[in-house]
Amino acid sequence: MVPDFKFEARVGGRVAGVDEVGRGPLAGPVTAAAVVLDPQAIPPGLDDSKKLSVRRRETVLDAILASADVSVAHASVREIEELNILRASHLAMERAVAGLRRSPDHALVDGTMVPRDLAVPATPVVRGDARSLSIAAASIVAKICRDRIMVDLAQQHPGYGWETNMGYPSKSHRLALENLGVTPHHRRTFKPVHNILYQEKIISD
Repeated sequence: MVPDFKFEARVGGRVAGVDEVGRGPLAGPVTAAAVVLDPQAIPPGLDDSKKLSVRRRETVLDAILASADVSVAHASVREIEELNILRASHLAMERAVAGLRRSPDHALVDGTMVPRDLAVPATPVVRGDARSLSIAAASIVAKICRDRIMVDLAQQHPGYGWETNMGYPSKSHRLALENLGVTPHHRRTFKPVHNILYQEKIISD
């Protein structure tokens, strides 16, 4: 499956692709991107970010930033804990769309649901990052931006391997969590983190 511009052409007008990354990690924010491509200057090589190498993603990102209207937004760990991860990811999407230089006429949102407070009409697209060029572009932007945040946090909190696992619950991350404890960037409502905090509470009590 290769993404194309059929969804955008069908909707018409100024269309934003919207995607998020970071629902599954135990640490760090959830990040969303909204991208409005110029139909006359679509960057070559656009595809689902998961299919591209790190080097290829970076190259395509430069082309996206040079030709498209791009906005990136986040929902913090605290917001994830207070709202739940689904609502927090939708909040990040809403912020990303609101941050575009010009409001789009329509948004194509990766997944099965449209954020309830999105300010523009929207259509959910299942596997959108593999089917829509605009959503594919958003997936690349969101992925790279969040990865960079986690690499930075890894330098502040060494030992968890965030520069490679990006906060996802890899075996090494789980072991580090048990051995080093919980940081302010861990999502306390996520079960592996909650369990460690609960164990610590029992021991201290």
